[in-house]
Amino acid sequence: MNDLNKDVKEMAAGAASEEDKDVTEWTVIAENAKERIDKYITESWEEDISRSQVQLWISSGHVTVNGAPVKANYKLSEGDVVAVTVPEPEVTDLVAEDIPLDVVYEDSDVIVVNKPRGMVVHPAAGHPSGTLVNALMYHCKDLSGINGEIRPGIVHRIDKDTSGLIMAAKNDASHASLAAQLKEHSVTRRYIAVVHGNLSHDKGTVDAPIGRDPHDRKLYTVTEKNSKRSVTHFTVLERFGDCTLLELQLETGRTHQIRVHMKFIGHPLVGDPVYGRSKGTTMAGQALHAAVLGFVHPSTGQYMEYSRPIPADMEEVLFTLRSR
Repeated sequence: MNDLNKDVKEMAAGAASEEDKDVTEWTVIAENAKERIDKYITESWEEDISRSQVQLWISSGHVTVNGAPVKANYKLSEGDVVAVTVPEPEVTDLVAEDIPLDVVYEDSDVIVVNKPRGMVVHPAAGHPSGTLVNALMYHCKDLSGINGEIRPGIVHRIDKDTSGLIMAAKNDASHASLAAQLKEHSVTRRYIAVVHGNLSHDKGTVDAPIGRDPHDRKLYTVTEKNSKRSVTHFTVLERFGDCTLLELQLETGRTHQIRVHMKFIGHPLVGDPVYGRSKGTTMAGQALHAAVLGFVHPSTGQYMEYSRPIPADMEEVLFTLRSR
């Protein structure tokens, strides 16, 4: 049984989606040369984190430059490859919380939840509680342990301010199966979004690699350097002149993929405070909803697909657009 569990965990580790990858990596550009590595990582981290935490990672050997460990006062050079492998937090960091969940489907292998806008998927620096994981730990009692204590059951993610469907695994075999499907791009993931502007085509595909933004390392951008192939398909559902309602289907699953791709083609998401314009909308975040999720059940082999309508705040945006 131990060997089987080990094999399952190795399968899942190899099949994990890009969002769940534990190693964060950057290549230093000229403007950051001679900067201290602890300062560089603190300012580069996607979420708020203290410099002392980064220094602890460095002293513990979780940070390398060009494959070798360094000290916190190391001065960077252009072209240096900085890699951070974040250690899993202690189990004491994770607390089950009685947070209501909109459960769409659940059995002994998998649970599908309609996540509200504003909920973080798993605990991290700046978000130690109130997350989907905290809620799942209270609701389920039985989740896959492949991702460690801080992210039990989590197979993929959606952004904090994106609403919609997300699945979690309730045992390691299911986790391995679902993660492999994500890696093979066989999971159906369709989103509904409102974007600025009037798209010139009714259908299209954005095939543009995404990587860290060299000018703001907390963000992502379309770039050929240190990037991964990223593909998003879109279909126009409704036009409002200066805004457009879209259905988008992910072929790959990079961090912030839809938000970055829509900005890249000149149509950022309405309400997006980072990649678009948040002024002029009452929404607390981008007008993006994970509306459809489909996958092959890990045990039965049957294809299952679930959908949920857009939330009230997005409906309000559409009502305003249609009423002008």
